[in-house]
Amino acid sequence: MIQHFHKSYQKFQKEIAEFITDFSNSGEMLGNEKRNTIKLFPLNEGVVNIKSFQVPNIFNQFAYKFLRKSKAQRSFEYAEKLLSLDIGTPQPVAYFEYYKGFLFNKSYYVSEHLDYDLTYRELINDLDYPDHENILRQFTKFTYKLHENNVHFLDHSPGNTLIKKVGDAYQFYLVDLNRMEFKSLSFEGRIKNFERLSKHKSMVEVMSDEYAK
Repeated sequence: MIQHFHKSYQKFQKEIAEFITDFSNSGEMLGNEKRNTIKLFPLNEGVVNIKSFQVPNIFNQFAYKFLRKSKAQRSFEYAEKLLSLDIGTPQPVAYFEYYKGFLFNKSYYVSEHLDYDLTYRELINDLDYPDHENILRQFTKFTYKLHENNVHFLDHSPGNTLIKKVGDAYQFYLVDLNRMEFKSLSFEGRIKNFERLSKHKSMVEVMSDEYAK
């Protein structure tokens, strides 16, 4: 087993390791994802969010052992990279990897749990959501900031941006981070990054107008 902690959580190694060990029998379930499981655990005066990735197929068990980083490690490292660029994402806490024999088995990514007001998905499901156009324009500015910082979020889809209202402004936080590239994007690449975000022409028109500015 490999475990790696953010420096600010070193003092909680024992408690977090116990959460992982007893993951299947404890914690509060969050959502109903079929592939992976997310649970919440109280820690100190806050809450941590632990994502358990399913055991990969035999090819990826070999690949994650010898050829590339696990989803948990990538999530942790990409979160640190985003925060260094002043791009919102929940604070990374730790990641764990388990091996069975010579092959990779399971992994867990631990982050601080973020209380948020909505996700981008609400904007799609309810075109009359309060302050809809303003949120959409601010989200577009957020996406522009990603692109200007050479962040290509491959899973830029409705459920993967958490939105928190602070005064009259909105703050945006990326989650589900394991598929990401850090590179300069062409004009076509930037526009293509929006393709999974909405099927509504009215939303596309607003985002196009704001991104052009």
